[in-house]
Amino acid sequence: MTDLVTGILVFIAVGILFLLANLGLGKLIRPNRPSVAKGEIYECGEKPIGTAWIQFDLRFYVVALLFVIFDVEMAFFFPWAVVFGSANRAGDTTLPDTERLSAANTIAPGTTTVPDAGTMHAFAQFAFAEFLVFFAILLVGFAYLWRRGDLEWVRSLGGQPVKSATGV
Repeated sequence: MTDLVTGILVFIAVGILFLLANLGLGKLIRPNRPSVAKGEIYECGEKPIGTAWIQFDLRFYVVALLFVIFDVEMAFFFPWAVVFGSANRAGDTTLPDTERLSAANTIAPGTTTVPDAGTMHAFAQFAFAEFLVFFAILLVGFAYLWRRGDLEWVRSLGGQPVKSATGV
């Protein structure tokens, strides 16, 4: 086995051991005093009304799903911004060579020579074009949702197919 695989296996084993030790220690130390109040549903300090198995409005689900989609979009923008900024810094000839080399190492670790400014600017332009393509795809999806009426709180049925009385 390589050192990397051994290190990963040791890390996983220590993590599992740490988890099991803390769970076991907690089981031994904590008091066990169940009560009716502890078994109740907790709704932000309010008294629960009805059962927990109720249907909720689908609009809340749509809002949560849109948040997740655009949150993931931001997770993709951060690494792109790091690469774009590092490529521009590595291509800036007004900066000292040590700083340009450090910026190049952010993009390609292990770089030992100062990169060509033209190559770095071309790479930055390519990264910007990739960003525009990614953003255009997201805008097309956003426009589709908007056109269908999925972003309206009270959803319109204008974009939905009309069903006849026979159900066809």
